[in-house]
Formats: sequence, C-alpha cells, structure tokens
Amino acid sequence: MAGNVVRELKSMLIKINDKNLSDVLERAVKILNNGGIVAFPTETFYGLGVKFNIEESLRRLYELKRRPEDKPMPLIIGSRAFLSMIAASMDEIAEPLMDKFWPGPLTLILKAKKGLSSYLTANTGRIAVRIPGESAALYLAREAGFPITATSANPSGMPPAEDADAVIRYFGEKIDVVIDGGRTAGGLPSTIVDVTEESIRIVREGAITRHLLEI
Repeated sequence: MAGNVVRELKSMLIKINDKNLSDVLERAVKILNNGGIVAFPTETFYGLGVKFNIEESLRRLYELKRRPEDKPMPLIIGSRAFLSMIAASMDEIAEPLMDKFWPGPLTLILKAKKGLSSYLTANTGRIAVRIPGESAALYLAREAGFPITATSANPSGMPPAEDADAVIRYFGEKIDVVIDGGRTAGGLPSTIVDVTEESIRIVREGAITRHLLEI
C-alpha cells in the first residue's frame, strides 16, 4: 500500500533534461499563473515557488511550511528588469553587489514597493530578492517573467531538501509539481545582506562569506 502511495505522489515529479526543459518550464509557469506551488532545484537546495502577487498562493505556502508570519518570504527573479515590480528604490551600494554576485547565492534586502503582500515583507517595508545561480530556478525565473518565491522546500525547522524525493516526503500531494533536477550541491544557503541603509548589514552569512562582500 505504501509503495502505491509513493508511486502516485511521484506522478507529479518531472525529471528535466536538455530535450524537455522548455516544455517543463512552460508547464511550471502555467501552474504558477494559476495559483499553484512548484518545487524546483536551486544551486544549493530545493525551493518552493508561487507567483509573487497571488495572495491565496502565498497564504497556502506559509501554511504548508508552517512558517512564522513575522518571517518574510524571499523572491527570485530572472533579471534586474523585474526589480521594478517589487522594489521601491535601489541604493547605490546595491548595484556593485549585484554586478559582482548575481546570478548567485546572494539575497539582497531592498526597500519594498508599496502594495506588496505582507507575506513577502512581514510589514517591514523591505523585500528580499536575488537572481539565482545556474540552476532550474534561474531558468524558471527567466521563463516566468515575474518574481517567484524561493523559500526552502522544507517545513520550518526541518533540514532543507537536497533532492526531489525529500520534497515529496515533506509535502506529498500538497505540491502541484516537483521539477526534478537531481541532487543539489547542498552546502550553505544564500547569504542575506540588507542594503537599505548607508552601509551593508549582513543578516545571514552563507555561501558568500563576509570578506568577499568587501567591495
């Protein structure tokens, strides 16, 4: 019986390769536009994505992860052109960091555009965003043409998922589709830096170390 359940859950898992990548991305974007949740590999771990401006999807994702409501939800974008959808302004200290580390595991906290969901900002007036490194996450963000959440694919307090099977074990049929890009590199998560003030403030030191941020 358990084996049948696992097989059924794996029916929503799609393995990507060079031949089907375009079709998989197109399907995933359609799911996002329809309010669904997509799991995908980043350059470190698997992430969970919903479209940034669908409130019900954001609420569903928060409940799925059992994420504290005072913890904002990070976003990924496919290019800097999409920053205008979510950021009110960009301080001068942000651009050199983008030049040096994007695409890559550096999340920047910027001043948020008015009207964004509190699930994204936690009512702080700030938004966390990055362009991910070479991965399905980057391809998906480019294909979508809009910001996507990229919170880690695990319930709050649990280890992050390094492969698609781990995502399914955590969430089962509550995920609409899992893009299986194989096992991720793991390691440290993205470094988070607040650039809303006159100098940078490291919120979380991760894959990019403190001394590398000296620009």
